[in-house]
Amino acid sequence: MATLFARLACALVGLVAVVPASQAMSIKQISAPEGVEAWLVEDYTVPMIAMDFAFEGGAAQDPAGKPGVAAMLSSLLDEGAGDMTSQAFQSALDGRSISLSFDAGRDSFYGDVKMLAEDKEEAFRLLALALQKPRFDKEPVERIRAQILDGIRRDVTDPQTAATLAICAHAFPDHPYGQPIDGTLDSVAAISNADLDAYRKRVFARDGLKVALVGAISPDEASALLARAFGPLPAKAELTPIAETVPAAGVLALDQPNPQTLIRFGGPGIPRQDPDFMAAYVVNHVLGGGSFSSRLYKEVREKRGLAYSVSTALVNLDHADAFAGGTATRADRAPETIEIIKAEIARMGAEGPTEQELAQAKSYLIGSYALRFDSSSKIARQVLGIMQEGLGIDYVEKRNDMIAAVTIEDARRVANRLFGDGPNMVVTVGPEKTKTANAGQASAPKL
Repeated sequence: MATLFARLACALVGLVAVVPASQAMSIKQISAPEGVEAWLVEDYTVPMIAMDFAFEGGAAQDPAGKPGVAAMLSSLLDEGAGDMTSQAFQSALDGRSISLSFDAGRDSFYGDVKMLAEDKEEAFRLLALALQKPRFDKEPVERIRAQILDGIRRDVTDPQTAATLAICAHAFPDHPYGQPIDGTLDSVAAISNADLDAYRKRVFARDGLKVALVGAISPDEASALLARAFGPLPAKAELTPIAETVPAAGVLALDQPNPQTLIRFGGPGIPRQDPDFMAAYVVNHVLGGGSFSSRLYKEVREKRGLAYSVSTALVNLDHADAFAGGTATRADRAPETIEIIKAEIARMGAEGPTEQELAQAKSYLIGSYALRFDSSSKIARQVLGIMQEGLGIDYVEKRNDMIAAVTIEDARRVANRLFGDGPNMVVTVGPEKTKTANAGQASAPKL
């Protein structure tokens, strides 16, 4: 027991002790099984290894009419594999302080594994079993199914989840993005082992796989372990084509007897690979991405005390782009809050940021970038994101210069492009009287 505690302590330290400055971080492309793109940040500061990976696909590849398959699969891959039952598999992970988890996003199926360097052989053995030979035994399948169904029932009364589900369903009708990632009560109840294994065989392939490793491992060692975990997978995935789409407009008012009214809003965005994206990123920071310094924070909280926080973000999916934001306030103040938010977005679209706002935003975004790389887990996550977005292996070195290069002319032009039409989607979740928040929007569909 004392040995186990010592290993756990070392593992926890390792998660926060790898702290290379982002500007000095060396990312290498390493050899991997055919079709797999793998990058390594080699660092021996502590004897830890963190790896994040993603298969192209995600919940968008759920079978038609049966959402929730990818999410359910992500919860079952560590519940027994090969000749190991769920209990045996979990005991093997715990005995070596190995962290292994999976998650289904909209466009990607994610996995991550963290281990002490001395346990890398065992960690990759278990990962290979989970990916290649999951068991789907009855007890864990029904236990996980029950947990997911309980979560879906709770989501009905959770304002944030209710808003997210409503936005997705309305913004992306007849599109995979409109389906709930966790599924519905009916769809999850109907998921079979055959559904789970069919998804795995279609999506878990080398041609859509990207891997980021960080820590105390050489390129040759990493290549050998990647071959063990991913080499036996099919060369090509069998993915269903996903159509490009633009979020639909709408005004939704969901009646829930909550103490506050939750407000969500948004509109079309700018693709990540668009030349205007970095200017849009800076402009969004001025509007609502800068927390205590943003225009929305000052207008909504500081001047009027309407909400504790308010924020906006750029959302980039593989087949759709948007800007989105949200806040929460007293139900009787929701109409006022929404009008202020709309006015500030319109002002940003018409005028853009001031030169002082632009300078402050650029300074913050440049100075805070290194905080994204202050642990091995964060580094792996950031590197994987760079790979998925196709930004290039030298992006970490170029990123701050790209922000510094945004001019006031760029910012004002892109502000008009991004925010000139204002938010075309507004969702409120709260008491019935909140519905007056959207008065005057008769031209927009109300659900």
